[in-house]
Amino acid sequence: MPSLLSIIESSMHPNFSALYEKSGINETKTNSIRKAIALLKQHQPDFIVCEFFYGYGNNYAGVNISNLDVLLSTLQKYSAQTRVIVIADKSERQYVDKLNELLPLHAILVYPAKEKDMAHALDC
Repeated sequence: MPSLLSIIESSMHPNFSALYEKSGINETKTNSIRKAIALLKQHQPDFIVCEFFYGYGNNYAGVNISNLDVLLSTLQKYSAQTRVIVIADKSERQYVDKLNELLPLHAILVYPAKEKDMAHALDC
């Protein structure tokens, strides 16, 4: 049974649990990147669905582009086969492309993400 890790960091994160269940995908949910990294050390999911937040001059500035940099780097070590689906605000889409150049993503969805787009990203 395929598995999916949903990292829900904001209320904007769409709830596709019914789609995952209908598609036979086992979903695990967490609410932070830190907790997701801990989970990755124990279990390697087939998919990760997460939100992208650009680091506008905060602690992400400099080396990191966003909230996902450390997660994606960790994936290379613990779960390189995991496919990452990122959901981003339209205004930050250009920054997701920068991240995608450094660490390839499986799919990029823009808010409001639709169920048919997620189904396509999951190849359901």
